[in-house]
Amino acid sequence: MPEVVIITGAGRGIGAATARAAALRDYAVCVNYVRDEHAARSVVGRIAAAGGRAVAVRGDVAVPEDVVRLFDQAERAFGPVTALVNNAGTTGRITRFEALDLPTLRRVIDVNLIGCMLCAQEAVRRFSNVHGGKGGSIVNVSSVAATLGSPGEYVHYAATKAAIETFTIGLAREVAGEGIRVNAVAPGTVETEIHAAGGDPDRPARVAARIPLGRVGGPEEIAAAII
Repeated sequence: MPEVVIITGAGRGIGAATARAAALRDYAVCVNYVRDEHAARSVVGRIAAAGGRAVAVRGDVAVPEDVVRLFDQAERAFGPVTALVNNAGTTGRITRFEALDLPTLRRVIDVNLIGCMLCAQEAVRRFSNVHGGKGGSIVNVSSVAATLGSPGEYVHYAATKAAIETFTIGLAREVAGEGIRVNAVAPGTVETEIHAAGGDPDRPARVAARIPLGRVGGPEEIAAAII
């Protein structure tokens, strides 16, 4: 049976790069997306063109029924899922905290934190040898914002990433004896579309000078760490 990985938010950026990298390691890849079907199918097409196996599955990670369906469809396509990358995330508009509106706050928490937890919960139910599973691996995508706090930009986003890191530590210790590894990767600033979505497409160039290497990261570099 092939190794099978679900990657949430895999239509672009770090998620797409991770999908391509996983396929090169002979994983069958479930490319999750919530809105942009064209982008997700483009990732699937690139993987297929390189001889890999992939399928695109729509689903909102913050909706429990969508999460179950995501795992079910991945299993129907390729067999039991053996790995999960919790990559889906959003910052909302870049803003000072007092100007943040409640719908944006709720959506950021729902996607970044609740979505990560729901997907991890479903993975544990299927991976754990206590439930008859054969083990597996979960990688949660955090951010250096968890320790830097992102003042003046998105402290709400930073708070969700800090919560993900605490969640990662606790869950890793909880399920280590059940054949499941849980880790987190915390990128710095990476050249992806998340900055434009937050209203500041030039942010990578603006912050590069304060990064020790003098440049922002590329999605493929983060994907390598996740893999």
